[in-house]
Amino acid sequence: MNKNTDLGLLILRISVGALMLFHGIAKLSGVSFIEGMLEGKGLPSFLAYGVYITEIVAPILILIGYRTRLASLAFIFGLLFATALVHSADIFSLNQNGGWELELIGLFLLGALCLFFTGSGKYAASTTNNWD
Repeated sequence: MNKNTDLGLLILRISVGALMLFHGIAKLSGVSFIEGMLEGKGLPSFLAYGVYITEIVAPILILIGYRTRLASLAFIFGLLFATALVHSADIFSLNQNGGWELELIGLFLLGALCLFFTGSGKYAASTTNNWD
């Protein structure tokens, strides 16, 4: 069987980008709840608007394959920030089915990490830049 790494990278990009984009679209109605969490932790509330970069802009760039490595880096940063802000108590927890409590975040994080190291592949909007 022939390997088709580029097709696999396209599928990974679509999976990571499209599924996170749903989370970002849900936040288009506002981020006041994130602002409240940030203020409660002593952080400036304007950081809440970073969610639009990490959950809308970065996933779109990942989807189309433009500066995928850079977009994946921003995406990873957003996931780590959200984990530290909201889910830090769940890092070592299991859910009611015996799975890791943060498995969705973990899958997003590891998928983005793979894209950071591999790049977008040849089925992408841009393939010649180091950040692709």
